[in-house]
Amino acid sequence: MPAKQVAIVGGGWAGIACAVELADQGIPVTLFEAAKQLGGRARRVDWDGLKIDNGQHLLIGAYRETLRLMNRLGTTLHLERRPLRLGMPGFRLQLPHLPKPLHLAFGLLLAAGLSLRDKLAAARFMRHLQAIDFVLAADQPVSELLAHQHQPRNLIEKLWAPLCIAALNTPLQQASAQVFCNVLRDSLAGTRADSDLLFNRTDLGTLLGDAGLTYLSQRQCEIHTSSRVESITRVDQGFQLAGPEFMATQVVLAPHPAHLPALLTGLPELASVAEQVNSYTWQPILTLWLRFAEPLSLPFPMLGLGDSQAPWVFERNDIAPGVVSLVTSADGPHLGLPAEQLRDDYLSLLAARFGPLPELLAWKTIIEKRATYTCTPDMPRPANRTLLPGCYLAGDYTAGANTGLTYPATLEGAVRSGVECARLILADLK
Repeated sequence: MPAKQVAIVGGGWAGIACAVELADQGIPVTLFEAAKQLGGRARRVDWDGLKIDNGQHLLIGAYRETLRLMNRLGTTLHLERRPLRLGMPGFRLQLPHLPKPLHLAFGLLLAAGLSLRDKLAAARFMRHLQAIDFVLAADQPVSELLAHQHQPRNLIEKLWAPLCIAALNTPLQQASAQVFCNVLRDSLAGTRADSDLLFNRTDLGTLLGDAGLTYLSQRQCEIHTSSRVESITRVDQGFQLAGPEFMATQVVLAPHPAHLPALLTGLPELASVAEQVNSYTWQPILTLWLRFAEPLSLPFPMLGLGDSQAPWVFERNDIAPGVVSLVTSADGPHLGLPAEQLRDDYLSLLAARFGPLPELLAWKTIIEKRATYTCTPDMPRPANRTLLPGCYLAGDYTAGANTGLTYPATLEGAVRSGVECARLILADLK
């Protein structure tokens, strides 16, 4: 066995990012994934022969680490870049091709569905955040921050609530204002390119999972799918993995955070981490996939069908002509509806927006019950480096290198954590 053997437990975006970063520095890894494919919570699903996604994962131009990873894997050609445009009944915001900060100023000025009072309030709020460098004196729910900043109700319903729920997958009354500010800093307050929307024009397996598997296999890395690690214990030489029997000198734990406490039972030194993660609650994401006999004529690939928590419709003709997905984030009454009623309600929303619909050929509902953690104020987040030398944590729930710049449960947050773990390992190996 090599003098330094790195094991990664979990083949989601965090685990893949960590493995690629290490492999590029000549450090082969052995990666274990319990599922049949890589990708974790952003993966491919088969639907009667169609390759669809388990959910609609949207990227933005500010996702630098994710784009850097995809550049390495050669999959950025599958992304369609569009300037930010948010459209829903009675509201439209589009950022023009202008340099920062003019793009945001003119975007707000020309926004449809907002009164002059709304627009001035939004501009004042963004100036306030810029003046404090987007760092709040104390974290609080987003709803309280917006109330303190005298944001009008119409503005909240049309702009801030949809952005918060989409980015944090958490309702305003529960969502962390500081994390929301971090998102605004890197999107609306960033360059115009930072706020661009990047639509994947292939399934998520092709976008990352398959490409990651090929890339790593070509660099002497071992990838074991359908291989569940049951427990980990500390031994003199490093860490003993049970399930697949394997000994590693360094181990990166990158499973779904809900599965982390069970993995840590053999590592009593990390009991406090298990306690932190056990305190998390979870938010779902519901995706309704529809296939029509003919493509819908959408003016933009992503459109809202109502305020706040109403679904967003995504055009996915890249999968097959006539395919669309409707996504509703966070917990809510929609989850209690029978699947057929939910389908019919969403079809009615589509018809109200686009007129008579083509014949519906097929439909499928996917609910990720633990899609993300509930991103609450001051939620406890473990560091990527643990108290055990040689043991690291990767995942969108970790604090990251700079605890003041933490992201919500996004693909970028996952990738950043994997990259940070790799950098820590490389530094420790010197």
